[in-house]
Amino acid sequence: MEHLTKETFLTKVFNYEKNKEWKFEGSLPCLIDFYADWCAPCRMVAPVLEELAKEYAGKINIYKIDTEDQQELAAIFGIRSIPSLLFCPLNEPPQMAQGALPKNTLKQVIDDVLLKKETLEAKK
Repeated sequence: MEHLTKETFLTKVFNYEKNKEWKFEGSLPCLIDFYADWCAPCRMVAPVLEELAKEYAGKINIYKIDTEDQQELAAIFGIRSIPSLLFCPLNEPPQMAQGALPKNTLKQVIDDVLLKKETLEAKK
């Protein structure tokens, strides 16, 4: 799992300084965890995201953004409560979820939102 700064976010996720419309810059779908070190629910989600990063290695990227350190990124996405999770599929607009979601819910969203194209192709 990689911690993103504004600079890495612009190259790996979305260059909002260059594009007004959403244009995903990554090669794999990603899940971004907006968190803070002092946030207890964020600390509960962290080990789950570590497990998911291993399970979905090579299929999705999981990134973390410290909202205390990267306030501009938090402001751009209107983060008001944490943890907030941003799901970024390859060719669709991102979707936001809030709260400490359980692992099975996160897996469901990863499979349905981020990997839906693979799921559809597997059904063919």
